[in-house]
Amino acid sequence: MSYEKIQQIPSAEEIVDLIPLSEEIKKIKKLRDEEIKNIFTGKDDRLALIIGPCSADHEDSVCEYISKLASIQEKVKDKILIIPRIYTNKPRTTGEGYKGMLHQPDPTKGANMLEGIKAIRKMHIKAVSISGLTCADEMLYPENYLYLRDILSYVAVGARSVEDQQHRLTVSGMDVPAGMKNPTSGDLTVMLNSIKAAQLGHTFMFNGWEVNTTGNPLAHAVLRGAVNDYGRNLPNYHYEDLIYLVNEYKERDLENPAVIIDTNHANSMKKYYEQPRIALEVMRNRKYSDSLKSIIKGFMIESYLLEGSQKTNGCDFGRSITDPCLGFEASEKLIYDLADLV
Repeated sequence: MSYEKIQQIPSAEEIVDLIPLSEEIKKIKKLRDEEIKNIFTGKDDRLALIIGPCSADHEDSVCEYISKLASIQEKVKDKILIIPRIYTNKPRTTGEGYKGMLHQPDPTKGANMLEGIKAIRKMHIKAVSISGLTCADEMLYPENYLYLRDILSYVAVGARSVEDQQHRLTVSGMDVPAGMKNPTSGDLTVMLNSIKAAQLGHTFMFNGWEVNTTGNPLAHAVLRGAVNDYGRNLPNYHYEDLIYLVNEYKERDLENPAVIIDTNHANSMKKYYEQPRIALEVMRNRKYSDSLKSIIKGFMIESYLLEGSQKTNGCDFGRSITDPCLGFEASEKLIYDLADLV
């Protein structure tokens, strides 16, 4: 074995004590958590809109983006509940280059995970303090969730993590909605099994302890498209795909049937500008079926201040350094269009 020790990483409890939440933010989170929960349990008919950069790379640009979202939220608050997407663990798929803000708080420099942990916690707290909107993050590494669990209102489990048992077990101990994406193969059975596992209670090893969980009834499906054996993207947001998922949900003893449509990734073939068309198609299909209207709870959209993407060392403030994103102007129009169709 050759693991070189670099620095001791403090426990989650130590980091939380070092960078605590204010009482005001705790109140905001409690209220937001209840609102979001009500959407996934069917008590609230508003759409959930999980929207933001592919990867949260700079605090200043991310927080400017979220402050703009907050002004839109006030205008559509009766139709849409916006959950800003702050994905701090998000790397490129191959692990080459930028590995996400957790690893690299400065994208132009090497890894420093201790500073990364501090930076992502501070960024999440700042985002809530300036916008009043608690946010979503992707749980790429289960134990890292502990550093943010008191501030997050939504957690996503990615297509390459959804088959991992530790991810499923960790979700079973959460008290916020957790979106389980279909794997890159598109096998919905894998996704639904993951949801089932997350909704059950378990005993397992976590963070140096044997722990018990009671299950997370808010675990749900996220459709992001698939990639076949030839590398071709296959969308799964069309009417027939969604009706199939409704029927699969009915055959299983799952609580709170729900699906979020990821409009980018394999659904758009990473053509970020297709996201509005996809979202509006789903909204129109939702009107044709009460079952679809009941189960489709919202969308996951990749969006930033500027459209497209740039290299890691690019100098465009608010342009993605990972996957290309919808620009803010187009995103704002999309939000208003979705509100008109709710």
